[in-house]
Amino acid sequence: MIKKIIPAFFCLYLCTTSFGQASNDSVVTIGKKSITLSEVVVNNKLNIPVFIERIKNDTSFYKAFRNLRVLGFTAINDIRMNNSDGKIKAGLHSKTKQIRRNDCRTMEILEEQVTGDIYDENHDFNYYTAQMYASLFFTKDSVCGEDNIVAGREFSTSGKSGMEKHKEQLKMLFFNPGKRINGLPFISNKTAIYDDEMAGLYDMSIDMGIYNNTNCYIFIQKVKPENKGSVVVDEMTTWFDDRTFEVLARNYSLSYDAAVYDLKVTMEVVMTRYGEYLVPSLIRYNGNWKAIFKKRERGVFTATLFDFN
Repeated sequence: MIKKIIPAFFCLYLCTTSFGQASNDSVVTIGKKSITLSEVVVNNKLNIPVFIERIKNDTSFYKAFRNLRVLGFTAINDIRMNNSDGKIKAGLHSKTKQIRRNDCRTMEILEEQVTGDIYDENHDFNYYTAQMYASLFFTKDSVCGEDNIVAGREFSTSGKSGMEKHKEQLKMLFFNPGKRINGLPFISNKTAIYDDEMAGLYDMSIDMGIYNNTNCYIFIQKVKPENKGSVVVDEMTTWFDDRTFEVLARNYSLSYDAAVYDLKVTMEVVMTRYGEYLVPSLIRYNGNWKAIFKKRERGVFTATLFDFN
């Protein structure tokens, strides 16, 4: 499995470096956005306003994760909760298999190694980072009647409180980076990095490359150093299929410091295709965040998904 992953990340590296040396870059202005285009993008005659609107309204990233609700797959799960010095105080390494049958999904634990107090006495996760991971990739008992429809489906903290609200907020940032997210105190208007009111805070560029044998557009938004404390999304790089504009991969870093909580998170997501389905094959998360009245959590997890069926 590792042999398959390494070429993918090598290709991501090539995508960001091989086409970044053009000497004839151009700058275009769309609304209040100034975007640097590489020479290959200029020559390709990409309709920039349409492109920006497409990626602003993208649902392929979220749908790829919803597709996991209607498929079977095997996963290698690595969850680590660290001390302030970076040493592991609790962890879980497991291999699981999701089985989809008769409109229901169940999960088998094939292997499991536990470190520290990752579980409580009821075998529930002690850490909300692990709880969030479990809600995304683990199935408890049998879950039936799900679909992968994303139209009309929105995350909301309405009716939620405490830990459930905090987990929902993390999912909002996880699935909707770059979109305005209601329900996040103090930062809802700071996440919409594609909107004109945020445009002046970022350097933006569009390049082209090849990822997984697919031609892709590479869109990069990086906060200007002087604006670092004024945004939530510090940097985001997304690889889009140049035909379907589906997200092929995304790397992003988030940070914010407010009175009620602070966070610093980096994410890497790599997609693959199984038949008609776009699905995540590798997710890496490194997060340090603190919610009011809760202990600080420093969590690192990696999910490797394969054998889709």
